[in-house]
Amino acid sequence: MTSPRDHLPELSTEEKASLTSGADFWTLKSIDRIGLPSIMVTDGPHGLRKQAADSDHLGLSESVPATCFPPASGLGAAFDPELAERVGVALGVESAIEDVAVILGPGINIKRSPLCGRNFEYVSEDPIVSGVIGAGLVKGIQSQGVGSSLKHFAANNQEFERMTASSDVDPRPLREIYLRGFERVVKDAQPWTVMCSYNKINGVYASQDPWLLTQVLRDEWGFEGLVVSDWGAVNDRVAALVAGLDLEMPGSDGGPDRAVAAAAGSDPAVAAALDASAARVLDLVGRAQARPAVAGPLDVDAHHALAREVAGRSIVLLKNDAVDGAPLLPLAEDASIALIGEFARTPRFQGGGSSHINPTRVDSALDALSAAAGDRVAFAPGFAFDAAAEGQDALRDEAVALAASRDVAVVFLGLTDAEESEGFDRDHIDLAAHQLALLDAVVAANPRTVVVLSNGSVVALPFADRVPAIVEAWLLGQAGGSATVDVLLGTVNPSGRLAETIPHRIEDTPAFGNFPGSNGHVRYGEGILVGYRWYDARDMAVTYPFGHGLSYTSFAYGTVSAEVTASGDIAVTVPVTNTGSRDGREVVQVYVAPVASVVERAPRELKAFASVEIAAGATVDVVLTVRREDLAYWDVRVDRFVVEGGAYRIEAAASSRDLRGSVTVDVAGDAVLVPLTPESTLAAVFAHPVAGPMVAGAFAALQEQFGGEGDGIMSGEAMAKMMGSFPIGRLPAFGWGLDREGVDQLLAAANAPQG
Repeated sequence: MTSPRDHLPELSTEEKASLTSGADFWTLKSIDRIGLPSIMVTDGPHGLRKQAADSDHLGLSESVPATCFPPASGLGAAFDPELAERVGVALGVESAIEDVAVILGPGINIKRSPLCGRNFEYVSEDPIVSGVIGAGLVKGIQSQGVGSSLKHFAANNQEFERMTASSDVDPRPLREIYLRGFERVVKDAQPWTVMCSYNKINGVYASQDPWLLTQVLRDEWGFEGLVVSDWGAVNDRVAALVAGLDLEMPGSDGGPDRAVAAAAGSDPAVAAALDASAARVLDLVGRAQARPAVAGPLDVDAHHALAREVAGRSIVLLKNDAVDGAPLLPLAEDASIALIGEFARTPRFQGGGSSHINPTRVDSALDALSAAAGDRVAFAPGFAFDAAAEGQDALRDEAVALAASRDVAVVFLGLTDAEESEGFDRDHIDLAAHQLALLDAVVAANPRTVVVLSNGSVVALPFADRVPAIVEAWLLGQAGGSATVDVLLGTVNPSGRLAETIPHRIEDTPAFGNFPGSNGHVRYGEGILVGYRWYDARDMAVTYPFGHGLSYTSFAYGTVSAEVTASGDIAVTVPVTNTGSRDGREVVQVYVAPVASVVERAPRELKAFASVEIAAGATVDVVLTVRREDLAYWDVRVDRFVVEGGAYRIEAAASSRDLRGSVTVDVAGDAVLVPLTPESTLAAVFAHPVAGPMVAGAFAALQEQFGGEGDGIMSGEAMAKMMGSFPIGRLPAFGWGLDREGVDQLLAAANAPQG
C-alpha cells in the first residue's frame, strides 16, 4: 500500500512549494492528480474550536459545540498526567468525530510573569510540571489517531509586541527553564507537530531560527514530526523553510509559495529543504488518513461528566481556618448560605482569544448550589462586572444585608474577559476595587465568609489574613460551576495544588522591571530564578507558595529513602498516611538540589511528583523517579547539560515550603574537560587533570615564597584564593615561574587529545 510520501518524486517544484503553506485559514492544500486530500487543523488546547463558517484566529466567529475542559491553568493544578491524558483522549475523540486531523495544543510556555494575558492557556511556572502534563495531553490526543501541536516554541511569555519582540535570554535559563518542558514532551510523546512562536529569540525570529528548529528540536531531541508556524508568524518564508519550518499557516495569496519555488530552482540548499518539508507534510496527511472514520455522535453527557471531574480536581483550597471550633469548609449540611457575586450566576469558565470554545452546556454555581441546598441558598450579585456601571452601591448594600442574615457567606470574585485575554497583558495583579470593597463589607457583616476566585492567572489576595476560607477555582471549563459546588459541599475532597506562586505584590515577582520590555526587546534578567526558585532563593515572603493546597483530611509523611538506580535515575520512596477521617488525594512533591555547586542553583527544584489517592487511615508507599537528566544544569563552557557529581539533597514535600522529610544521596558526575585558554584562571588550571599536576610544583613554590603558613605577606589559604582567579596567560608579565613559551606548552599539553 502506497503512502502519500511515495508520491514525492512525482511532484513539481511548484507543487512541493504549495504543500508548505495552507489552502486557507484551517486547511492544507490538496493535489488531486496524486489523490492527496486536504486535511483540517484547528484550535484549541482545552476544547475543539472548529469554526462553522467564517474563520479567524481570535475566537470571534462561532464554532461547533464542543466540550470546554478546564484550561491549562486549572488542569496543571491537578498535578496528574494520567488525568491530563484522559482529557487528551476526549479531545482526540471530539476532533476525530469532526474529522479534524490536528488539534492545536497543548500550550506549555512558562508562566514567567503573572501579567501575561495568555497564562490561562499555560500549565505552570515550572518546566517539569509543564512537560509532564503536556506529555499526558499529547499521548491522550494522539491515541485517537489525531495529531497534537505543541506550542508556542519558544520563549513566548508575553502578549505585548508578541509578533515582533525579542526574548533576550541567556543560554542557561533558555535551556533549563524555557526549553526543558518542550524537550520532555518531544522525547516522551512525539507530538505530530510543533508550533513555532511569533517572537524572536535573542534577535532571531523563532520561525526562521535553524538553531531552534533544526539543531535543538530535531538533531538534539529527535523530533520526527512537522513544524508549523503560529498563524502569521512567518517573516521570511525562504529563510524559515531552510531553518526547518515545514508549514506556514494560514494560506496566503501564493506569493510566498512562488518565492520558495524560485529559490529552490537556483539554490540546492533550498531545494533540499523543500523536499524535506514537503515529505513531512505528506507524512502528516498520511497519518491523518490512517485514522478510521468516526461517525459519532459525541457522548455529550460523558464528556461533561469528565469535565466536571477534572474541574473538581483542579480546584485549590488555599485556606480553611476553623470558625467556632471547626473548619468553615465543607459547608455544614444545615447552614443557611448567602451566595454572593455575579461570577456565581454568570461564570467565567474560559479565557478569550483563539482557544475560546462554544461549550455544549455551562453549569453555574448558583444553579448547582440551589439544586443541592434548596431554599438554604439565597443569591445577590453584589456587583456588576463593569466597574463604571450604575447601581454598584445598591448591589453592594443588598449583598451585605443578605450576608448578615445567613450562617455563612460565599463570595465569588475574579477577573473578567476584559482583564485577561490572548492579545494583551495585564497591567497589575489586583482584583477590581469594587469587588474588594464588596468583600470588605461582607466580612464586616459576616466573618464566616468563603472567597471563591475565578481567574486565569494569579491575583493578589490582600484579604488573605481576614477571611477564614479561600478557594482558588481558576477558569474551570463548562462544568466548573458544579465542580466548585462539589468542593464547597464536600462531595469532592479538594486535592489541587498551586502550579504557580501567589505573591504579595507584583513588585516581588521575578520579572518585575524586565517585563514586558521596550524598543522591541525584553530582557530575561532573572535568569534561572523563575517562579518559586526566585522567592526561595531570596527567602521572600509570599501569600501562598508553589505546590500549596489543602484537603479536608490530613496526611503524614514517613521516613524518606532514595537510591541511585542502575540507569542513573534516583528512586525516591516516601510512606504517606491519611491521618484524617476522609478519603483523600495527596500530591507528593520531590525537590532536589546539590549540597554544593560550582554554579548558581535554586535552593530546591521540583523534579518529580505524584497525585495519590489514599483511603482514610491507610498508608501508601509512594515511589517517584527523579530522572538523571533533570539533575543537570546547562554548562556554558561546553555547551551541553552536565550533571555535577557529589551529594544531592532529596526533599519530599507538600509544597516548596512545606518540606516533610529529606535524605542525601551521592550522584556520579559527568566527565567535563573544559578546553584551557590564556584566559583560564589558575583555579581552572589546577582542577584540570593534565595541567593541574604540571603547575602544582610551581604554585607550591610561590606559596612558600610569598606566604607559607601565615608568617609571610599572606597565608597559604589566602594566597590560593587570590591566585585562583588569576588568568594563566598573564603570569609571564609577573615573572611567576612560567614564561609565554611555557604557558603555550602547558595549554597545548592540556588540550591535546587524551588516550
